[in-house]
Amino acid sequence: MKKFSWRKKGLLFSPNGEGNMLNSHAQIMAPIIIENKLRIFFSSRPNPRMTLPFYADFDVNTFQLINVNTKPILELGKAGTFDEHGIMPSCIVKNDDELYLYYSGWQQSVGVPYNNYTGLAISKDNGKTFKKYSSAPVLDRNGSELYSATSPFVLKESDIWHTWYSSGTGWHKINGKFEHTYDLKYAYSNDGKKWHQEGKIGINNYNEFEALCKPAIIKLDETFYMWFSYRGSQGFRDGAESYRIGLAYSNDLINWKREDKLSGIDVSKNGWDSMMVAYPSIIKIKDQYIMFYNGNSFGKDGFGYAILDIN
Repeated sequence: MKKFSWRKKGLLFSPNGEGNMLNSHAQIMAPIIIENKLRIFFSSRPNPRMTLPFYADFDVNTFQLINVNTKPILELGKAGTFDEHGIMPSCIVKNDDELYLYYSGWQQSVGVPYNNYTGLAISKDNGKTFKKYSSAPVLDRNGSELYSATSPFVLKESDIWHTWYSSGTGWHKINGKFEHTYDLKYAYSNDGKKWHQEGKIGINNYNEFEALCKPAIIKLDETFYMWFSYRGSQGFRDGAESYRIGLAYSNDLINWKREDKLSGIDVSKNGWDSMMVAYPSIIKIKDQYIMFYNGNSFGKDGFGYAILDIN
């Protein structure tokens, strides 16, 4: 087992009311290199009850900010559809000359606060524009997954598409409010569009009150390593059970061993990520792995980054 240490470099981007759209939060990042620029897709909040997808471009060598796109790259869905109230990018994959952007769509609900499933948008012009593949989710509820299917990581390996995503395990009423819990389920596809959801657990939650989300996977030698977020259900909004980043590893993408203490990253003593670290996304730039992640209040201050050291 390798020993990992993520060297924190601080905040990279903070929303500052750009375009009167990026008024709060820059969270759930999906990075990719486009035309020698580092483009990071993320969601921001024009108002407290709406999330929309944007991107920022950075110099791939210096990480200096080049441009912030203040027009949402996708519009909210029609009334009654799964993404009518929010869209949050989760993972982007290059497929030949197209880009597949997987996103979490959410819808306000009655009884529980929301429903949350996964959509797909495709760009045919190298990320300039995206069009929704369908008005319906590509990862949806089914007989064995009743509550949610969201925040996926998608990996194309040996001509098979693999995904790990948050699958709802229940809703718990805590201090008079419903809180959602979820494990990480696994599904596969031949084309990245139609997925076989068979209820296969990728990473199990330790108990019924734990929630796992937003995995990111890299391959080193012949082993796959997955970083992901985990939290409890009691006081997790910047409290004692708030998000931390865990680690699991596998030799076959199916069977995973969880070793959270070896993730190599934790909260800081003070500052923007002193109470929470969440939503890792990882990209290799030259010979370095870079993790982008959110801090306190689920990314209210924006997102930062860290560089992987391996011993």
